[in-house]
Amino acid sequence: MNLKTRQEYDLVKACLTGDEAAFKALFDLFAPTMMGVCGRYAVDKQEAEDWMQEGFIRAFNNLGSFKFEGSFEGWLRRIMVNNALKHLNKPSRQKEQTELDQYLDTGYDADILSTLAVEEIIKVVDQLPEGYKTVFNLNVIEGFNHKEISEKLGITESTSRSQLVKAKKALKNKLNKLMKLAG
Repeated sequence: MNLKTRQEYDLVKACLTGDEAAFKALFDLFAPTMMGVCGRYAVDKQEAEDWMQEGFIRAFNNLGSFKFEGSFEGWLRRIMVNNALKHLNKPSRQKEQTELDQYLDTGYDADILSTLAVEEIIKVVDQLPEGYKTVFNLNVIEGFNHKEISEKLGITESTSRSQLVKAKKALKNKLNKLMKLAG
């Protein structure tokens, strides 16, 4: 077990005894990363912060279920993703997907990603319609397969695949346009 993992486990054990300083230290250690996770699904920074706070509350209330087998960060990340998906699946958030096919370019500059900053790419991903963005994040960033995505979102595997293809096409188009404006 590496030093970082040992430190995390010690903090979790201290939290289980009710040590408030340990709760704060654990939050401070993982908040930036978990904010990034929530931000990939949320509409704006405020929503991401709300979801992150709620995710930490869920995690802290369920620390007893952490089995100290594997990464605490992975366990916490799964809670954050599931919390975000819970919010996205609320009936008030369900909306028709915008059809982007009419706007898609067939051209793609292969060097585009190497010239853009990570922040710029994240902003472009954030502009995708909610369904495209959610499937893209779950598959490309979080590593879920289409079967897992279909179960989490209550959609078919073919819908998941279709949303991913459309998301990638939309991203290529948006990134190409961004590069043309910058060029």
